[in-house]
Amino acid sequence: TTVIMGPYATQILGDYGAEVIKVESPEGDLMRFAGPGRSPEMGHVFLHVNRNKRSIVLDLKSELGREAFLDLARQSDVLVYNIRPQAMQRLRLGYAELRAVNPRIIYAGCFGFGQDGPYAARAAYDDLIQAMSGAADLVGRHQQGPPRLVPINFCDRVSGLHMVSAGLAALFARERMGQGQAIEVPMFETMTAFVLGEHFGGESFVPPLGEMGYSRIVSPHRRPHPTRDGYLCVLPYNDRHWQAFLGAAGREDLRDDPRFRTQSARASHVSALYALIGDEVARHDNAEWQRRLADADLPWTLVNRLEDLAEDPHLKAVGFFQDFDHPSEGRIRETRISAQWSETPGSIRRLAPRKGEHSREVFEEAGFDPARIARLLEAQEQGSP
Repeated sequence: TTVIMGPYATQILGDYGAEVIKVESPEGDLMRFAGPGRSPEMGHVFLHVNRNKRSIVLDLKSELGREAFLDLARQSDVLVYNIRPQAMQRLRLGYAELRAVNPRIIYAGCFGFGQDGPYAARAAYDDLIQAMSGAADLVGRHQQGPPRLVPINFCDRVSGLHMVSAGLAALFARERMGQGQAIEVPMFETMTAFVLGEHFGGESFVPPLGEMGYSRIVSPHRRPHPTRDGYLCVLPYNDRHWQAFLGAAGREDLRDDPRFRTQSARASHVSALYALIGDEVARHDNAEWQRRLADADLPWTLVNRLEDLAEDPHLKAVGFFQDFDHPSEGRIRETRISAQWSETPGSIRRLAPRKGEHSREVFEEAGFDPARIARLLEAQEQGSP
């Protein structure tokens, strides 16, 4: 796997306890080069989606590399890839070839598009899938402007999470049925379903009962509201919350306003409701809102900047940020595995590897003879830029 989607999925599996071998081309994963970084080919994004893995280098276009790959696959439970299936076929590493050497293998592909449609062979990246799935359109509608991209590799990470769950389900099925299978997680279909889960709107019904979109979510007034010295996000979600907000804001005069009296009325006037909240929030500074909302028992928060997260008291209390000494990169900071288990907790056992760092170790564990290992390591060195 390379870039974000596949590496993110396999890192999560590694966090959960899987032994992950990252197979890199001689050129290395593209994310190695996205700075900042302390040393070449160890950029910050790479560090944060490739822990709990060992790296080997194989030139899969060569017969030497391909044969080594197949021999490793014979001993593996799962193969995850996120290059296009057509490329896997050109490498003669499709499901038929992998199943021939290991009938129990889970052959898990995450890529752009389902293979039974006209987009099957198209390249896909996060920006493109945001544009195609309606996500960019929604951001534009919300901001009352042109389509905009979410400033996160949103589609890569959501699709990667779907790959984790699909892969684990396939492993569970193998325990029940005794055989492996091929699974595919196409980004376009995954993200379109993700978006339409909230925004099918009236098109959920046949014939349609109205337009697409969830009005509360796309309202331009749904946003953190500026206070006198910062930003506040407050969400009076039910009747009790709304009454509590009116009390905190000193607007008891609105308790019987027919636009806001009931849940259905507020839903029908959601933009007016959010605009009203914004007007009230602007009257006070952050400290005053903290005082007014402390006992209100409704959903609210001040807005963290990225730089504020390291000082967040909750994240500090749960030990969310953890520092490690990386063998080549020095002191680095990672985020804790967010999921917790009572009996089989995940762990950070390895930090992101240097390219090909574990080639010899993995080849020896796989039982390759010394002469073969020497040839593979020589090919690795010759292929390095």
